[in-house]
Amino acid sequence: MEMFDVITIDRHRFHTDGKGVTTLVILSGCPLRCRYCINGRLLSGAKTRKMTVEELLQRIMQDYCYFMATGGGVTFGGGEPLLYYEAIAAFIRQVNGMFATTIETSLAVEADIVELLKAADQFIIDVKSTDGSIYREYTGTGNEILLSNLEKISRAGLQGKCVIRIPDIKDFTTGKDIERSVNYVRDLGFGNIDCFIYKVED
Repeated sequence: MEMFDVITIDRHRFHTDGKGVTTLVILSGCPLRCRYCINGRLLSGAKTRKMTVEELLQRIMQDYCYFMATGGGVTFGGGEPLLYYEAIAAFIRQVNGMFATTIETSLAVEADIVELLKAADQFIIDVKSTDGSIYREYTGTGNEILLSNLEKISRAGLQGKCVIRIPDIKDFTTGKDIERSVNYVRDLGFGNIDCFIYKVED
């Protein structure tokens, strides 16, 4: 039986994690150790609730009317939701198009991401940096899996289902670094690119 380790479920988010009103399911676990982690609960041993696909869907369905009215749905975040690839795939099969499904991911996991992207409505991909040295210094690991997964998506012609997010990270990236990353993903055919300043609490 496929299970999720859920940290929390945030409801009634509007145009934050996808179209319309969304429910964000924050899952535990991540292969990265980013210097400025947006969700410190992942690294602090936060308690989680184990949920089956059916239990999670039952919880989500309380917001079904909001999804229908706004074109919204469920977004899986974390952490790295692709650690739960099989469970998310099963969840999408159960949903069967009733509402939108979005996955916020760093693509830092080896999984059958092409098949999952075909089934999901959208990936929001946190690239961080396509420069290997910057990526390693910031995350503690190499970006080879990320780049390989981006290329797989490109070869499959699924770029249109992706939003690429490239942050300007204090003390790690410069304008030239951002430009190189933008050019890299554009060369792979990705067109929906969001460059932003990553806010770091001092």
